[in-house]
Amino acid sequence: MAFREIRRFGDPVLRTPAEPVTVFDDRLRSVVADLLDTVDAPGHAGLAAPQIGVGIRAFSYNVDGEIGYVLNPEIVELSEEQQEGPEGCLSVPELWFDTPRAQHAVVRGVDADNEPVRVSGSGLMARCLQHETDHLDGMIYVQRLDPDRRREALRRIRETDWFWQR
Repeated sequence: MAFREIRRFGDPVLRTPAEPVTVFDDRLRSVVADLLDTVDAPGHAGLAAPQIGVGIRAFSYNVDGEIGYVLNPEIVELSEEQQEGPEGCLSVPELWFDTPRAQHAVVRGVDADNEPVRVSGSGLMARCLQHETDHLDGMIYVQRLDPDRRREALRRIRETDWFWQR
C-alpha cells in the first residue's frame, strides 16, 4: 500500500480507455489499496487507476467522509436534473472549470472479490462518479466543456509550470 504519483494532463495513459478487470488476485488488491491510500489525501475526491499509471477499470472515491472503490464501473443511471459548478482534477492540478454534470448518478460494478457494488449520490458524489468513470473511458473533464471554455482551459493548462515539467 502506498501513496502513488498522479499522472498529469498530456500523459497518454489518461487518454487510453482502461481494460476491464478480469483477474481478482493479490496484485489487484494492491492496486485497490494504493487507490484508497492516494485518494485519502486532503483535497482528493476521486482517483481513477489510469491516473496512477494502471490501465484497468477501477476508481476510488472520498466524498463527504465516504471512502470506497469500484471495479468495472458502469453508470446505470443519470438524472435529467443537471448541475453546473467548478470541477477540478488531480491530473489537471490547481485549475477548476465549471462543468455540466447530472445532479444524481448511480454506478454499478464489483469489489475485489468480484461481488456486486452499487454507489449512488447527488451533488459532489454524482460529479465524482461521472468524472472518474470518464477517466476510465480515456476522457478528461476539460473535453466536456463547451468549445470556448475548452480553449480557455487548454490555454491555462499550457501556461502552468507543471505542464512543461511532465
